[in-house]
Amino acid sequence: MAVAKIMHFIVLLGASWSVAPPKTILFFGDSLTAGYGLSPEEAFPALIEQNLRKQGKEVKAVNAGLSGETSAGGLSRIDWILRQPVDVFVLELGANDGLRGLPVTDTRQNLQRIIDKVKAKYPNAKIVMAGMMVPPNMGKTYADEFKKIYPELARANGATLIPFLLQGVAGDEKLNQADGIHPNAKGHQLVARHVQSFIEKIL
Repeated sequence: MAVAKIMHFIVLLGASWSVAPPKTILFFGDSLTAGYGLSPEEAFPALIEQNLRKQGKEVKAVNAGLSGETSAGGLSRIDWILRQPVDVFVLELGANDGLRGLPVTDTRQNLQRIIDKVKAKYPNAKIVMAGMMVPPNMGKTYADEFKKIYPELARANGATLIPFLLQGVAGDEKLNQADGIHPNAKGHQLVARHVQSFIEKIL
């Protein structure tokens, strides 16, 4: 009887010492998140996981980027993506909406509905909004309205705002692929450092 009690105590003690599961950072976006033209290991989500693990942080990065994705497309697949646990949700969508000149009101509504679904399923998840901009040729009025989407949604939802995902990378031919839109491997390294600085504050 005494032996049984001791064994039970050891089992409970072992459970209390068990390592907590890694925090899941879900990157939900388009080709910029997916790492268009690169291997998955070169894309910024994988680099962030690698860097944080080197710091001793137990994290798992899930790259749910899909090339060509719009905010409407993201909304249509978010339920499937949310079947896995999420601790930090990084939302990087809207760039393709802007390049196509889609109504800003539609983009904002789609992004809000994605956030609503995340909050409903994982109320304790931290949300990060990755801000985007559109080229000047879309017109100043459209560009200004588009840029407002991200800070407004971040404020309304208590989310962390990354003002511009491609800060220091956009427009630099040395950091982008031949299309001038998608970062190359070196560009993703800079994006990773930039995004990581925001994620570290909320982990």
